[in-house]
Formats: sequence, structure tokens, C-alpha cells
Amino acid sequence: MRRGLWFVAGAGVGVYAMVRGRRAAEAFTAEGLHDRWQALGLGARLFAEEVATGKAEAETRLRERFGPAYGTTRELAPPSNDRYLEEGPQ
Repeated sequence: MRRGLWFVAGAGVGVYAMVRGRRAAEAFTAEGLHDRWQALGLGARLFAEEVATGKAEAETRLRERFGPAYGTTRELAPPSNDRYLEEGPQ
């Protein structure tokens, strides 16, 4: 019984090591490196999209809370100094 248990355990470890070794060897081939490079680029694009979405949502929240409403313009009050009106701008 004990020998059978150790045989199965050894066979399992051997299969696990072969699979891990094959994956590692494939990762360092030209195709494997190309796939990893593409995955890195895709991850960076997804991250940038998430950041842009979060930024837009935060900006919208902040504008609603602190900023003036869109479509409203502030007009300057006319000068109250009579001398400025008589002389004009210099």
C-alpha cells in the first residue's frame, strides 16, 4: 500500500513538472514572447480605458457639485465709475 501511494505521488509530481516545464519553454519561444507582448498591450489599453472612464465620471460628479451649470454665461457688470464712462478706455 505504501509503495503504491508513493508511486502515484511521484507520477503526479512528474506530470506536474513536465507540464510546467513545457509551459515555461513555450513562453520563451518567439510566438510565446509575441503573445505575451500582445497581452501586455491589451492590458495597458484596458487599463487606460478604465482610467479614462473613471476620470470622466469623477469630473462629471465634481462639475455637478462645484461647477456652474452648462449653458449659463456670466456677464460682467458695467463699470460704476462715471469717469471711466466719460473718458473711455485708455
